[in-house]
Amino acid sequence: MQYETITWELREDVAIVTLDRPDVMNALDSRMRTEITHAATRAPDEARALVLTGRGRAFCSGQDLVQGAKLDTSDLESVLRDEYEPMILGLANCSIPTIAAVNGAAAGAGANLALAADIVIASETASFTQAFSRIGLMPDAGGTYWLPRQIGFARAMGAALLAEPVPAALAAEWGMIWEAVPEESFAECWWSRARQLATGPTAAYRTIKTAFRDGLANDLPAQLAVEARLQGECGRTRDFREGVMAFLEKRPAAFEGR
Repeated sequence: MQYETITWELREDVAIVTLDRPDVMNALDSRMRTEITHAATRAPDEARALVLTGRGRAFCSGQDLVQGAKLDTSDLESVLRDEYEPMILGLANCSIPTIAAVNGAAAGAGANLALAADIVIASETASFTQAFSRIGLMPDAGGTYWLPRQIGFARAMGAALLAEPVPAALAAEWGMIWEAVPEESFAECWWSRARQLATGPTAAYRTIKTAFRDGLANDLPAQLAVEARLQGECGRTRDFREGVMAFLEKRPAAFEGR
């Protein structure tokens, strides 16, 4: 696919996907949703970690309302099913570790796109806004799934009903994101985290992602069975053998991702 609304860079086993519509604060139009879905699906074949970030002063301002104004009410459900659902699931189910490097405002579906990543690192100048009720809608793009689980029912309800920006530092305090870092060290921070993941035990990371997601729906006996099965897979990897040898030899492990 030829990308028009995002850029793709492969650097040291890290795929860096940059939302690239800065003139509209990286608002999501149909083309961008398709391209993000494609990039998330492509990344595991070419990289060992994926970073999603934005160009300009915003991460993503959500749905492109200029395009959205052309939709009639019957279109909203089909757009969510046909375009947003594949995009969110593509990022959430990506088999390599994913980082949302939130460089600025993340609003509406843009905020919830970020929350679909495994780790969210935000500049202290960033904010997260469930802006939907401002235009007579409810949170979508996974917001009603992620937020109650991450920050609790009361805060999730307040964020959705009041539609007030949550500054990055407060989002970190609440557990919505992993960390908020000073703007001057933001790029260095997310790149360091991405490189750490790209040189780690990729197969183990995949099982961690699977186990945590399964655990949201399982009872304890079912989850213990998931752990046993997935740990068995880890135990058969070259990286596990390398990790044990490195521990015994008191040296850093050189993981191959297999």
